[in-house]
Amino acid sequence: MEPLSYEEFKALARASRRAFHLELKDTYNVAAEDEAFGRWQRGQPDDYAWHQDWLSFLREVTAAGVQVQRVRVVSLPHTAYTRWGLDISRLNVEAGEDMRYLPRHLAENVDFPSEDYWLLDENTLVLSVFSEDGRTGGFAHDASPQLLAQCLAVRDQVWDRAIPYARYVA
Repeated sequence: MEPLSYEEFKALARASRRAFHLELKDTYNVAAEDEAFGRWQRGQPDDYAWHQDWLSFLREVTAAGVQVQRVRVVSLPHTAYTRWGLDISRLNVEAGEDMRYLPRHLAENVDFPSEDYWLLDENTLVLSVFSEDGRTGGFAHDASPQLLAQCLAVRDQVWDRAIPYARYVA
């Protein structure tokens, strides 16, 4: 695995035609989200300033023709973190991301990898890596042909099963 900075990841995504992201955890513990998640839990308003860099990036790449897709595999009942994510997902969708949700019971026969990942086109695999305590996260390029093949197969299995955001929240 080769670590990638956020800027290196964004450059790879900009150069792709399709960027697919799979999220497997029901709860993330990333320190950068503590304040916003806490506000949501207390029912306080959020100006989403913490999320603007990502939303700007989404608007930029989707306007340039990159198809950005995400599937979140979720347990039922939803965790508080998943409910917060559902509230925020509308911003990603408005910025051009095609976001879908897949309840775990609809994915029981899928051979998921152990890490969340990004597939850029058909040939670049970028893992979402987190510290053991989950407080920090980042990106790493993985050149394993076997893992790439597994992640491509998983993408192809879950994309059509996953429920588009608007339908899922309705």
